[in-house]
Amino acid sequence: MISKIQSILSHIKLIHQIALGLVLGILLAITLPQSVPFLTVFGDLFVKALKSVAPVLVFFLVINAIAQKKPSQKGSMKPIVTLYMTSTFLASIIGVSFSFLFPTTLTLQTAADAGSTAPPSGIGEVLFNLVMSTIDNPVSALLKANYISILIWAVIFGIAMKSMGTDSTKQFLDDTAKAVTKIVGWVIHLAPLGIMGLVANSVGSQGVSALLGYLHLLAVLIGAYGAVALVMNPLLVFSRVHRNPYPLVLTTLKESGVYAFFTRSSAANIPVNLNLCRRLGLDPDMYSISIPLGAAVNTAGASVTISVLSLAAAHTLGIDVDIPTAFLLCLVATIGACGASGVAGGSLLLIPVACASFGISSDISMQVVGVGFIISVLEDACETALNSSSDVLFTATAEFEKRRKEGILKSSDMVLGAEDKS
Repeated sequence: MISKIQSILSHIKLIHQIALGLVLGILLAITLPQSVPFLTVFGDLFVKALKSVAPVLVFFLVINAIAQKKPSQKGSMKPIVTLYMTSTFLASIIGVSFSFLFPTTLTLQTAADAGSTAPPSGIGEVLFNLVMSTIDNPVSALLKANYISILIWAVIFGIAMKSMGTDSTKQFLDDTAKAVTKIVGWVIHLAPLGIMGLVANSVGSQGVSALLGYLHLLAVLIGAYGAVALVMNPLLVFSRVHRNPYPLVLTTLKESGVYAFFTRSSAANIPVNLNLCRRLGLDPDMYSISIPLGAAVNTAGASVTISVLSLAAAHTLGIDVDIPTAFLLCLVATIGACGASGVAGGSLLLIPVACASFGISSDISMQVVGVGFIISVLEDACETALNSSSDVLFTATAEFEKRRKEGILKSSDMVLGAEDKS
């Protein structure tokens, strides 16, 4: 019986299995609400497994990539990092623009989660936390999934291993990286059950009903996320590769964004993104570094969130925001978004820093954070989907730009092969 099920599933694309799991999760949550606690276990186990294996995967992939790199191999992270920073800044401009076009008035109230942690005192503290996180103990970094520190230590270990020059050491690293990658593949193939549990929990928890009073704010946020994903990002891709960007954009949204939407964790989505980069035929020496780096600093969705909620607070209080102040907000949102991963509470706790630009007190801004926690069921899911899918998008864009300049880029490179069933 089990072998028959495995045989049937092997002929169905994983994304279609996930769609089935999504539908089943919704139906079961509606028709059998008593099953939600049981189904939730599948979702929790899936996210936990991804989060657990991701730090180890990143650590060994980066060490192996550095140790195996030959002197003739050329590759630079500069184009990818430039795309990360450009997209984050432009996303903040889109967030500001949507806020001006569709001003939001909030009914401020506190949420329990909002008062559990303190926001940073300013951008200086955000940058300090980001820098200090790079020199964390390597064992502690792996335990806490501190990807900035994991990357730094993996590069150091990789350089040390490379200098040893022994074939047996390099073979061991290569075998270890392949073994961890295989484990990740096993975890990813549990996604249909995981997504079924996650969506059942979301529907069954009645979190959506609490969002009805914030439909306007949600519409502005989701509209801005959509503009970034479907307008700004394609324009950035086209400016680099001079090809129709939408096949690649839609592929990353479908193959990466769907996972990220339900897991609501960029860290949990790192294995998914690394697997997608492999299936797109990208250079593992580059994506093994750029994907975990992107999970830490490529946060266009966070810059949108910070911009929109900060300007909603200003509009609610009747504060007139001029163009220079709005530009300053874009800078603060960009810097804050890049450092959000090192701050407990993510992007929401960077809102008081941005609100300080308008002279809004911490008491008021923390109420705005409370609103953010209330709508986080959808807001955080969309934000994470945008952030995580963009990591693959810009990693691929940088490599395809290089291929274009070398005259070897084909339009077929920008989509998954029809034979790809994984």
